[in-house]
Amino acid sequence: MVSDVQTDICIVGAGPVGLFAIFEAGLLKMRCHVVDALPQVGGQLTEIYPKKPIYDIPGFPSVLAGELVDNLMEQAKPFEPTFTLGERAERYEQLEDGTFILYTSDNTKIAAKVIVIAGGLGSFEPRKPPISNIADFERKGVEYMVREPEAFRGKDLVLAGGGDSALDWTIELSEIAKSLTLVHRNETFRGAPDSVEKVHELAQAGKINLLLKSNITALQGNGNLEAVTITDKATKEKKTLNTDYFIPLFGLSPKLGPIGKWGFEIEKNAIKVDTFDYSTNIKGIYAIGDVNQYPGKLKLILCGFHEAALMAQSAFGIVFPDKKFSLKYTTVNGAPTL
Repeated sequence: MVSDVQTDICIVGAGPVGLFAIFEAGLLKMRCHVVDALPQVGGQLTEIYPKKPIYDIPGFPSVLAGELVDNLMEQAKPFEPTFTLGERAERYEQLEDGTFILYTSDNTKIAAKVIVIAGGLGSFEPRKPPISNIADFERKGVEYMVREPEAFRGKDLVLAGGGDSALDWTIELSEIAKSLTLVHRNETFRGAPDSVEKVHELAQAGKINLLLKSNITALQGNGNLEAVTITDKATKEKKTLNTDYFIPLFGLSPKLGPIGKWGFEIEKNAIKVDTFDYSTNIKGIYAIGDVNQYPGKLKLILCGFHEAALMAQSAFGIVFPDKKFSLKYTTVNGAPTL
C-alpha cells in the first residue's frame, strides 16, 4: 500500500508527553512522525494555557507551559521528527507483517511499525456556541481554529471569546484583517492581563471593534457566511454585522474520539495498559500520558515522561527485532542524532 509518510513510530498527540517520546525514541535511533488534530504542537499547554506556570517539572522550580513546549521541541530537534498537524487520527489498519497504516481525517496515510497514543485527555473538539445553523457554515466562513493566519488577510473578521486564545488571536489578526470585531459575553476577560491591556488599547486606537456583554445569536448567508447577528445581553438590542469569517474561540473539549473505537480495553474513559511497558491489548500499540489508565495512575506530565521512556525501550524490540537492546546513559554518550 502506498503511504504518504513512512516512519518507525507514529505518535498520536503532540502534547508534552508525545514530544518527549520523540526524544526517547530518538536516543534509540527510531524515527517519529507525530499526528495531532490541533494546528500546532503543545496540546493543552499551547492551546489553553501557554502562559500558565508549571511547578512539578524536575529541574524547573517554575516553567511557563509555552516555554516547556519550546524546550521539548528543541530537545527533539536533533532527531528530525515530522508532523501532520490539524488532522485527527481516524482509524488504522494492521498489515500481515504486523506494521500499521494510520489514516487521518484528511486521509493522510502514515506507515509505521509502532503506534503510540499520547493524546492527553483525547482529541480536542471545539466548544461551539448555541447557534442553530452554525453547522451550515462550518468551513464556509465559520472556523473554530486559526490554522493559517494569512488566510484572513484583508478580510472582515468577527471573533468571540474571552480567554487567552481569543485575546491572542485578536492581537495578531488585527495586523492583517481589513476589520476585526471581538465579541465577549462578559465585561471582563479571563486571559493574561497584558493581553487584556493590549486588546483594550487596540479598541481605543480604533484598530478593532470591542463589544462586551454581547453574544452572537444568529448567522446569515447564502452558501457562505455573509453576516452575524449580535445581541446585547442587557438591552436585548440586535444588530447585524457583515463579515467574511466568524471565529468562536470558546476553548476545547477533550474527547477520546475515534480512538475509542479502535478495539482497546477502556476503563474510566481511558485506555488500559500494562505498566511493564505501557502497551495496550493490541500488539504494537502503546498508550502514554493522560490517555491511559492503570492502578495508581497519576495524571501528571512527569509521569507521562516516565511512561515514554519505558515505552521506547519496548518499542525498540518491534522496530529492530534483530538488534539487542542496550541501555546507554546520555551522561556518558550524549544525545546522538539519527
